[in-house]
Amino acid sequence: MAEKIATVFGGTGFLARYIVPQLTKAGYRVRIASRHPSRARHLQTQGDVGQVQPVYAPVQNKPAVARAVDGADVVINLVGLLFESGKDQSFEATMVDGAANVAAAAANTGATTLIQVSALGADKRSASEYARCKALGEQAVVRVFPKATILRPSIVVGPEDGFFNRFGGMPAIPMIGGGSTLFQPICVGDVADAIMAAIHNPAAQGQTFELAGPTTYSFKDLINLMQSITYSKAPQIHVPWGVAELIGLVGSLAPVPPLTRDQVILLRSDNIATGTLPGIDALGVETAPIESLLPTYLVRFRNGGQYARA
Repeated sequence: MAEKIATVFGGTGFLARYIVPQLTKAGYRVRIASRHPSRARHLQTQGDVGQVQPVYAPVQNKPAVARAVDGADVVINLVGLLFESGKDQSFEATMVDGAANVAAAAANTGATTLIQVSALGADKRSASEYARCKALGEQAVVRVFPKATILRPSIVVGPEDGFFNRFGGMPAIPMIGGGSTLFQPICVGDVADAIMAAIHNPAAQGQTFELAGPTTYSFKDLINLMQSITYSKAPQIHVPWGVAELIGLVGSLAPVPPLTRDQVILLRSDNIATGTLPGIDALGVETAPIESLLPTYLVRFRNGGQYARA
């Protein structure tokens, strides 16, 4: 039987930690394609010796992308940016042109499956450049690889997430627009399960799925939930939309901005499933409540550790 190969772009990120072990258990030899392959060394322990191979392949570099997918049966693109940092790391260069490069290389090598991980709220008419480029990236992928599966997750939560880990240690928490924006956060393990289900289900090809958790929360609800676990007394500070946009404009000047104007624009729209596309249940994945996962890693923010009392 021929060896199966899976190439994962964005393999040094949060989500890859949960996908790579499932791929190796399924018998795939996995290539971790990244701008910084040295940062993927920890994933080499998730398979047999030589089964996981980090390779240099920025999605903007067509020859490198082609080498990374050469002979691959499955190609998974997890690449995404929370903010822009220079011409090569713009939303368009990474999430539109880069996604197109991955899809074209997958088509040229004869890959049977392409999974494009996008985002809930992707919309080419959005005022947010992030949401607009996510949608344009989807279109670019389908144009050259019509059988691609598009997955649109809401906020993905887990031990290495960029949401609760960001707010958990803040001395004061900004409530942008009053914290009324709605979300349907989903556990990282469920997203990984959805990706594997899409790989193994031929009926998923050519479809777009919305990956949302079982419960809808406002931003304020999520912060209250977090603080009930961490016992944090950090005040919640109301920040009007206009003030938030101004803060975002100034913050964008930092190398790693705490907030950007585009993120504020994105927060003006709810991040919940539309119901017009199949959901994660259509892939046969049952989602877990985030309340079952959050205490496993948020207790580190308690003063006194996990055995501290409120």
